[in-house]
Amino acid sequence: MQNDAIILPIIVMACITFFTRLLPFLFFRGKKPPGILDYLENNIPPMILLLLVIYCLKDVSWGQSPYGMPELISIAVVVAVHLWKSNALMSICAGTILYMVLL
Repeated sequence: MQNDAIILPIIVMACITFFTRLLPFLFFRGKKPPGILDYLENNIPPMILLLLVIYCLKDVSWGQSPYGMPELISIAVVVAVHLWKSNALMSICAGTILYMVLL
């Protein structure tokens, strides 16, 4: 591949990404955004995390040993650490490390 065939798509995608991030600031400059955006801002992150958990659990064989116990124990640890410390990064790291140890 030539350098142009590699660099040109990277530049185009960087510009597209930059302008999609800039667009809301230009569109809502000096105005209060509509209520639907407040709703989405508050509710989309938990929905995305729920979808990721469901995706991670879709291939667990619940009918065979170990019956999904490593996954369930790790999820319980993530919830417990998050309720205890209210730190998402610490919760995710604790659950991931425990899951790797259990496997």
